[in-house]
Amino acid sequence: MTTLKTSITALTLATFGCLPAFATDVNVLTPYMSSIPTNDMVQAFIAEGEARGWNVTVIDTRNDFAQLASRIEDTVNAKADAIVLVSTTAELIADQVALAAEAGIPVISLDGAKADNVAVNVTSNNFDLGVQLSEALFTALDGKGNIVKFFHSAHPGVYQRELGLDETLAKYPDINVIAEHFVQVPGPVDNGRIAMENILRQHGDEIDGVWAAFDDPGIGAELAFEAEAPDSSAIIMGIDGNEQAVDMIASCTHFKMTLRQDFAGMAKIGAQQLEAILTGGTAESDEIYVTAIPITAQSLGADCE
Repeated sequence: MTTLKTSITALTLATFGCLPAFATDVNVLTPYMSSIPTNDMVQAFIAEGEARGWNVTVIDTRNDFAQLASRIEDTVNAKADAIVLVSTTAELIADQVALAAEAGIPVISLDGAKADNVAVNVTSNNFDLGVQLSEALFTALDGKGNIVKFFHSAHPGVYQRELGLDETLAKYPDINVIAEHFVQVPGPVDNGRIAMENILRQHGDEIDGVWAAFDDPGIGAELAFEAEAPDSSAIIMGIDGNEQAVDMIASCTHFKMTLRQDFAGMAKIGAQQLEAILTGGTAESDEIYVTAIPITAQSLGADCE
C-alpha cells in the first residue's frame, strides 16, 4: 500500500511538474498613449513586466474615458491578474475600479492620483513641479511680465501643476496671465502650436513667457514663435523632459527649461510594488513620489550666451 501510494504521489508530481506555470496577465490602460511621456512610461513598464514573465497587454482609449471605463469592465470580466492605470485619475472611473476590487484584481496607478481601491500611485509630486516651474519662469522674468498658460485639467497630475502655478502667482503680483489655453489631447503639439499662433497674433510683443504644464504644448509654442515671432525674447518652460523639448533647449531656442520626470523610474517602482502585491504582500505606501530633474542649456553643456 505504501509503495503504491508513493508511486502515485511521484507520478502526480512528475505530471504536474511537466505543466507550464500559468502566466500573470497584467492589463495596462491609458487614455493618453499618443503622449510621448505616457508612451515612454508604458514601454518601460512593459519591459519591467516581461522581465518578470508577465503577459502585459496595453489598451489605449485615445482620450475616451467612457471607453476606458468599458475596457476596465472587459478586463475584470476576462479575469486579468492586475490592472495598471497610466496618466489618468481613478476617480473618473471609480465604479469600474471598485468592480476590480470586488473581483480581487489589484489596481495600481502610474502618473495618476491617489484614489479608493488603488493600491499605490507612483508619480512625481506634481504640485511641487508646478511650483518649481513657476518659480523658475518668474525668476527668469525678474518677477514681472505677461505669461501665457497652457494647461490640461483632465489629467490629475497636470491639474496639480496648475494649483502650484496658482499658489506661486499669489506671491508675484507683477506677473499677469494674459492668455490661457486648454490643450487638446491627442495632438497636443499641433494644438499648442495653433493656439500659440493665434495668441501671438492677438498679443504679439506683450508676451514675456509661456508656462507649459507639460512639454508638448511648449514645443508647439516654440514652433509658433519660430514661424510668427522668431526675434521675440519670450521664454518658454515646461515639464516632462520630452526629448524634443530637450533638443530645443540645447539649441538655444525660446524653450529654456524643462523638469524631466523619471518615467522609467515610475515604471520600475510600479512593477516592484505590483510584484509585491501579486506575491501576497502589500504596497509600501498608497503614494510614492519619484524625483524630477531640471534640464537647462547649462546642464546640457550648451553655450547660449
